[in-house]
Amino acid sequence: MDISTLFGLVGGFGLLVVSMVMGGSLMLFVNIPSLVVVIGGTIAALLIRFSIPETIGTLGLIKMSLFFSIKSKEEVIQQFGELAQIARKEGLLALERIELDDPFMAKGIAYCVDGAETKQIESILTKDIQYMKARHDSSQEILRAVNTSAPAFGMIGTLIGLVQMLANMEDPSSIGPAMAVALLTTLYGAVVSNLIATPIADKLMYRSAEEVDLKMLMMEGILGLKKGENPRMLEELLHTYVPPQVRETLRSAA
Repeated sequence: MDISTLFGLVGGFGLLVVSMVMGGSLMLFVNIPSLVVVIGGTIAALLIRFSIPETIGTLGLIKMSLFFSIKSKEEVIQQFGELAQIARKEGLLALERIELDDPFMAKGIAYCVDGAETKQIESILTKDIQYMKARHDSSQEILRAVNTSAPAFGMIGTLIGLVQMLANMEDPSSIGPAMAVALLTTLYGAVVSNLIATPIADKLMYRSAEEVDLKMLMMEGILGLKKGENPRMLEELLHTYVPPQVRETLRSAA
């Protein structure tokens, strides 16, 4: 689980709730018509922009940002060093018996064992990375759409509330509910945009870049195994994917 995302969401909503309670009743900030305008309007806009499965998948994006795990580069580099040692002593076919928990890495090494050409392996793995990034970009685009639509429908709700208020100025009892819709829709739209959609989209963008970088490291290692690179030289090549201070740690641990 990504603790920072969880803490950010809980902390952000917690601060909002505390500030609301300190200023009065929490129920003052609960307005069903305002929620209908912002949430319903945003969902309607998503359905126009995207397909139904993609719109429903928005909830999965939030889950992805909370439960995202990725292998460390240091671990992968050490693993390739061990694989290179095995390949050097026993040949590439010996790698067939090694169980790998990463599907991308396992697939690339399987190509090596099967005798595929280096250019073929590189082409397939590169396309795999490109398509993965395209899927990630599509997911981020949905959240960017939420970021655009939620404040817009918040403003639409504000206009609706103002029209209702101005149309019933002779009835003082109607002014309060109309103003509540006008102000709370803006609040809801701002919260959805700035506390949920934009931060999670940025987190997914960061995670996507991190995963692409790791896949590039893996591809470099796979191609190195295919070419029969010296284990030491292969590790030195893969060290370029980590910061200098981490390289020293890896070298001392080798």
